[in-house]
Amino acid sequence: MRTVALDDDLAALIEGEKPLDEAAREALVMDLFRRRKVSTGKACALLGLERLDFVRRAAELGIPVYLTTEKEWEADTAALDAWRQQQS
Repeated sequence: MRTVALDDDLAALIEGEKPLDEAAREALVMDLFRRRKVSTGKACALLGLERLDFVRRAAELGIPVYLTTEKEWEADTAALDAWRQQQS
């Protein structure tokens, strides 16, 4: 594990509804995803989120999710179909 030093002003901006370590991790992973450095699946694994929860969080942050590969698209639609069946 590595440690990053943040001044209090930056830490206060990052921290909000989540503890600082969780908020910083989410910000880093979401930025990596936005820049296409990690896939949807990798981002989900890094954040410990199910795919649908990741899609919702990315949408809240204004990050487009569906700039993905065909394989990821198929996994996303399968997850959505499963969710819809659970809701019925």
